[in-house]
Amino acid sequence: MSGLEGETIADTQKSRVDGQAGVLIYHGYDILDLGENADFEEVAYLLWNNAYPTADQLKEFDAELKSLRALPEPVMTVLKALPKDGHPVAALRTAVSAMSLTDSTADDVNLENSLAIAKKLTASIPTIVAAWERLRNGLEPVAPNNDLGHAANFLYMFTGEEASPEAVDAIDKYLVLLADHGFNASTFSARVTTGTLSDMYSAITTAIGTLKGPAHGGATQAAMAQFIDAQKMGAQEWFDDARASGKRVMGIGHRVYKVEDPRAKILRPLAQKLAEGHEQGYWFDVAVGVENAARADQYFIDRNLFPNVDYYSAPALYMLGIPMDTFTSMFTMSRVVGWTSHVLEQMENNRLIRPRANYVGPTDLKIGG
Repeated sequence: MSGLEGETIADTQKSRVDGQAGVLIYHGYDILDLGENADFEEVAYLLWNNAYPTADQLKEFDAELKSLRALPEPVMTVLKALPKDGHPVAALRTAVSAMSLTDSTADDVNLENSLAIAKKLTASIPTIVAAWERLRNGLEPVAPNNDLGHAANFLYMFTGEEASPEAVDAIDKYLVLLADHGFNASTFSARVTTGTLSDMYSAITTAIGTLKGPAHGGATQAAMAQFIDAQKMGAQEWFDDARASGKRVMGIGHRVYKVEDPRAKILRPLAQKLAEGHEQGYWFDVAVGVENAARADQYFIDRNLFPNVDYYSAPALYMLGIPMDTFTSMFTMSRVVGWTSHVLEQMENNRLIRPRANYVGPTDLKIGG
């Protein structure tokens, strides 16, 4: 099967994706429930422990994550030495790889140590993302503020100022919604790396490299780029031109979902709320305009093509002041929890992932023949 579509290769307790019903579940909890009622820290605990935290467990867990936010000095040195015109997710991938060289336990692949590294990566990746944004703009990185939660601290390090409750809530919901999604390409690549008995840092570096592709994590950036074009032309005009020229409408349609992506059901009102009273609130209107044009087009109707998670993530992140080229790094901040939970699950019952290929090349060639 091309792209392994429809193939089942392993059991998992982490998340269930039902594309026909439009359902996403993290270890028993529906994403619509989690998206409205859970914090990112609670989701991280859930995916790593296969259990929702009690108040005491969450307090201890939160304190542990906060203690792991600061970057090792050699990693910050690496970031400062990188070309400042490099793509943010490439800088992030490099920094995560460099972190392994500062960790004397990096090659210890037992479950306990691998979970410790998972926590370290989840806590420190926002620090990397924020530091890179400041460094490439000629500013000094801002140290973590351990009085703030995960989402609030990221925005503080990113901007140098404490963010509004609305902005913090939006980032937190975004992180919850993207934390895991079955055996997507980057998660699968992380499990393949783990199958070779490689370490957690290598698996997550692999996953970031996979996520970087425009057909995966880069789709949110592409969606925002189209909204910028649509804002200039008018949503309907842009859509008509896209259809006439065969251009893909980014963020509409999904490889798995044949109905609306359940995460879009939360992201749409989230983006709408951010737009209210915002000087750039028109980005939400542009996105709605393109969606309405698509949903009125017979091609999209016949194929059940609806906005996916990338579609309304784009204007939401943009209104929060996140540059387009940093969108994939934001995705990584969330999905690292899912990746690491799958790595741990792979380690529990590990087997080398080695599919066969169907050779279709020639068989009877001769040198000089």
